[in-house]
Amino acid sequence: MSQRQLIRKIMNGEPAERCGFWLGSPLPETIQVYNQKLGTSSLEEIQHFLGDDIRWITPQYIKSTYKHPGRKVMRPWKEANPMGLANGPMSHIETVEEVEAYDWPQIKYLDFTETINQLQNLGDYYRLSGFWSPFFHDLTYMLGTEDLLMKMYTHPDVIHAILNRLCGFYLEANALFYQQAGNLIDAHFMGNDFGSQDDLLMSPELFEEFYLPWLKKFADQAHHYGYHSVLHCCGSIYRIVNQLIEAGIDCIHPIQALATNMNAEYLAENFKGRIVFMGGVDTQHLLSEGTPDDIRNDTSRIIRLLAPGLIIGPSHEALMPNVPIENVIAMAKTVRENPTL
Repeated sequence: MSQRQLIRKIMNGEPAERCGFWLGSPLPETIQVYNQKLGTSSLEEIQHFLGDDIRWITPQYIKSTYKHPGRKVMRPWKEANPMGLANGPMSHIETVEEVEAYDWPQIKYLDFTETINQLQNLGDYYRLSGFWSPFFHDLTYMLGTEDLLMKMYTHPDVIHAILNRLCGFYLEANALFYQQAGNLIDAHFMGNDFGSQDDLLMSPELFEEFYLPWLKKFADQAHHYGYHSVLHCCGSIYRIVNQLIEAGIDCIHPIQALATNMNAEYLAENFKGRIVFMGGVDTQHLLSEGTPDDIRNDTSRIIRLLAPGLIIGPSHEALMPNVPIENVIAMAKTVRENPTL
């Protein structure tokens, strides 16, 4: 069985010989450190060394995807306010008419040539792709995080109008990309962090009003094209997992292990067998401060609790350079030493 077939089985809820493993998307400085340690020269070589089952290639973060003749970036609001601080570039907007008048990105400038080329040259790995579609984060860049949370109460029509534009663009961009990519990809991978360390960033009711309908549309679209739907969502999100399952999300990443009620025991008791979990090995303390034996023990524990619907990986995809490569190797090896059949 190939690595791609293995992850497909896990995603489909079928018996598989072992859990999956995904390293995630380490920071550039982490890749540099690991290359020096391993004698490798690229992220791909690191992944091959570890036996990584998954590759993530999104057209959204390939610069040549958006070819507007007078605009260098597709999402200027992120460059203008990358930390989501107050007084974002659209924080002054108070009417739907102002939303409609904004200079939104246009589908006609999309070019997927480089993305398709990268996908065609991959090995037999499970492929996460599609537009990252971080519409919640886009709103924080546009408005500022505090302004966004306030305007969900004071100007709900404005927030809905912005979401219509944002998510409408991402859905249309995905459709165009999926038609070209076909069976080169396996899942739509999108990222929106709705949780903090302790709880949701908003009430479940506000989440259901503003964001859940769009997550369902992205999941439905992925399923229409024969793909799985994978949501990256950091923080304590246990209060909305049932809603995500009902919306058609097939897999949740990265399972922030030390956030409230995101430990493997709680997830197994409440959601096991209903959704696939990806990640789960704590990066806040364990992977950075523990020993390889600590990592092996905890990874084995997570597998016992959550397998077979499990893809092991760090509890955040952006692995930092303070995580020793020895601990990553221990995590990857433990996956192969714990068969699930």
